Amino acid sequence: QVQLVESGGGLVQAGGSLRLSCAASGRTFSSYAMGWFRQAPGKEREFVAGISWSGGSTYFPDSVKGRFTISRDNAKNTVYLQMNSLKPEDTAVYYCAAAIKRVSERLRAYDYWGQGTQVTVSS
Repeated sequence: QVQLVESGGGLVQAGGSLRLSCAASGRTFSSYAMGWFRQAPGKEREFVAGISWSGGSTYFPDSVKGRFTISRDNAKNTVYLQMNSLKPEDTAVYYCAAAIKRVSERLRAYDYWGQGTQVTVSS
């Protein structure tokens, strides 16, 4: 079992930055690939970043590439999402998720999910 708790969300102006954190319980955190997803009102949950268990590989969709970075600290059981140059369309609830296999853009590939943290970008 892995429990995930996101933090760091909030209200920011367009062009600003936020760093989200996802703290994981359990001693097997380093065995999991991690992903960040977001869900805006009325829209499907979408993949925004992924990182391999070692941190050696990262993945981003075109919508956030160059603006978002993902990193992890396995000693602290934490994964981070640094979001720069934020846009109003980045407004959503952001979720972190853990996958025992590999990073994927598909929701069903993930075994554990956090409760989400709200990010609101004002114009």
